[in-house]
Amino acid sequence: MDDFKFLSFLLLQTMATLGLLAILWLWPGPWNVARLTGSMLTIAGLTLVFTARVQLGKSFSVTPQARTLVTHGLYSKVRNPIYVFGIVVISGVILILHKPRLWILLAIIIPMQIVRARKEAKVLEAKFGNEYREYQRRTWF
Repeated sequence: MDDFKFLSFLLLQTMATLGLLAILWLWPGPWNVARLTGSMLTIAGLTLVFTARVQLGKSFSVTPQARTLVTHGLYSKVRNPIYVFGIVVISGVILILHKPRLWILLAIIIPMQIVRARKEAKVLEAKFGNEYREYQRRTWF
């Protein structure tokens, strides 16, 4: 049943990603430098979020949990690639939409993600101890 949940979530994430890309592609407005840059950031960010999600596998959870310590792939360089590349996606979307007031949203989301990452770090450190602390020393955010 866990494999079914995992595959269902990935399918849902893929469909949501394709839906977002369709909306952004069809969004009215000029295809200027900001929109092209935003499109590249969004596509790159979504690709990396999706990759990180797949690499996280069954260790993914909405609340902080310590199932396994994932240290391969993107996680070998960045402890929280979903958060980092999610910020890239949001930045790209803001550029595409040409709505400068949305940068306020990003200014709210970034500290929230930092708080989430710290809570997760405490849970992982409590379970994996020195192994997690060594992992922290080798990686960024």
